[in-house]
Amino acid sequence: MLNILTQISRWAIPVMFFGIVFVGLIKKIAVYEAFVSGAKNGFYTTARLAPNLLAMLVAIQIFRVSGALEIVIGMLRPITSLFRIPEEVLPLALMRPLSGSGSLGLMVQLFEEYGPDSLIGRLASAIMGSSETTFYVLTVYTGAVGIKRTRHCLAASLISDLVGFAAAVFIVFTVFM
Repeated sequence: MLNILTQISRWAIPVMFFGIVFVGLIKKIAVYEAFVSGAKNGFYTTARLAPNLLAMLVAIQIFRVSGALEIVIGMLRPITSLFRIPEEVLPLALMRPLSGSGSLGLMVQLFEEYGPDSLIGRLASAIMGSSETTFYVLTVYTGAVGIKRTRHCLAASLISDLVGFAAAVFIVFTVFM
C-alpha cells in the first residue's frame, strides 16, 4: 500500500500539469498566454495586498517580542491544567491563527525537544492540521476583493480555530492516551 501511495504522489503533479495542458489544447485555449495573463494578475494582486500583509507581520512580531504571548499563556494556564492540556503546545495554538511560518517553527522546536511521536509532538501535529492561519487568510482574501467589514468573519474564523484546537486535543487524547 505504501508503495502505491509513493507512486501516486510521485506522478500526481506531472499528470496534473500535462492534463491541464491537454484539456486546454482540446478546448482550443492558448494555454501559455492564459498562464502569463494569470501570473500578471497575480503580481498586481500581490502588490495591492503588500501593505496589509506588512501590517499583519509587524503586529505579529510585536505580539511575540513584547511578551504578550507569555501573558496570554499565563492567563490560560488554569483552564489548560484543568483539562490536562500540555502547556508546551499553548504557544503553538496561539501562534497558529497569526502566522504559518511562526507556528511551523514552534512545531519544529517541539519535535526537536519532545520528538514527533511523543504526545506533545502528536498534539502539535494535530493542532497544525486542524487550524488555519486565520489572520493571514482574512488579510489576503478580504484585501483581494476589497471587503472592509470583517467583524463576523473574524469571529467565526477564530471560533473555528478554537473548535479545531479542542478537537485536536480530544482526538489525540482519545487515540494516544
